[in-house]
Amino acid sequence: MAILVLAIIQLPVMIVIAPMIFYVYSTADTTSATIFAVYLVIVALSESVLKPLLLGRGLGVPMIIILTGAIGGMLLSGIIGLFTGATVLALGYTLFIAWMNDSLGSPEVSKENS
Repeated sequence: MAILVLAIIQLPVMIVIAPMIFYVYSTADTTSATIFAVYLVIVALSESVLKPLLLGRGLGVPMIIILTGAIGGMLLSGIIGLFTGATVLALGYTLFIAWMNDSLGSPEVSKENS
């Protein structure tokens, strides 16, 4: 749950993973703790590479719209709403901006036709 909250507010997950690795080293044997640590470091590094690629590449929607949709969707529908809320709000924002740009140009078209 802590990693989910950190991912929503765009903080690195190593904040949670580092104490977990230290805890596993203090309670488990060295081999399994090392395998666990290597796995979690690979996950944390891949998260820091994949998140910017998947979240904002070529997206014309402000991040506050995405964040609001993610939080509102999660409050409404849980984990599934985290993704669907951001998608629906980003789509609605894009359609609204396209509608506003189109409606700003339509009076000029009607003047030319009359």
